[in-house]
Amino acid sequence: MAKPITYYLRTDKMPHIWCEGCGHGIVLGAVLRAIDSLDLDKDNVCVVSGIGCASRAPGYLDFDTLHTTHGRALAFATGIKMMKPGLDVIVLAGDGDLAAIGGNHLIHAARRNINITTICFNNSIYGMTSGQYSPMTPTGKIATTAPYGHIEEPFDLCELVFAAGASLVGRGAAYHSGPLSRLIAKAIATDGFAFVEAVSQCPTYFGRRNKMKNALAMLDWQKEHAVTKKAASRLSPEELADKFVIGELGTRTRPEYTKRYESIIAAAAKETDENV
Repeated sequence: MAKPITYYLRTDKMPHIWCEGCGHGIVLGAVLRAIDSLDLDKDNVCVVSGIGCASRAPGYLDFDTLHTTHGRALAFATGIKMMKPGLDVIVLAGDGDLAAIGGNHLIHAARRNINITTICFNNSIYGMTSGQYSPMTPTGKIATTAPYGHIEEPFDLCELVFAAGASLVGRGAAYHSGPLSRLIAKAIATDGFAFVEAVSQCPTYFGRRNKMKNALAMLDWQKEHAVTKKAASRLSPEELADKFVIGELGTRTRPEYTKRYESIIAAAAKETDENV
């Protein structure tokens, strides 16, 4: 990093609340390295979150930050971006916050293609509220609300968000923190809605119930089950069944929402002037 990581942190808010072994600190470090690599003006960055373990992250960051209500981070972020389109707006939120109560906001932000970067800290569980299953909990895994095994299929959030209209989607993992940081940097630099799913580990509520006794075991699982898009293309459906694909997974070029809105304002102003 060009600057020390403490440059981006509110050290007076430490120590953080995350459990020992939680992957969220690794993902947050990847976000800060991405911001540093782009040399963004700290006073021009606004970070927004909802509620949950991941959503406590903005409290530790020395930017303009908002810790908002459950599932509504993207609604607040949209308002900020519409009012101040020149800001670099970044949403940090968990899988429950984004894919459950906030799922409708997620697909519509992607549909609008508004220039907001969203990082989903996916630890496959509701960690802050004692380990209930989330829309990202894998089938068959144990949670407090699924003591005999989760029977639902999880979302593929990257496919969902790309189908909704995002300009860039990708997935990384805490184990692969370097590639994750570079992916986040590309997402921030994208002119349009960009979404990165960051696979994280929760040893406290997910790992100990699912035969992964500590954070190291969970990181080893990420190492063994993550495959690149190129590697995935050489695997059979059976070989891919227990794997997840990392890297840049989809890009497209579409008009960005705030620029479209500015053109409407300009057209309306021109019509008003002509009618005066």
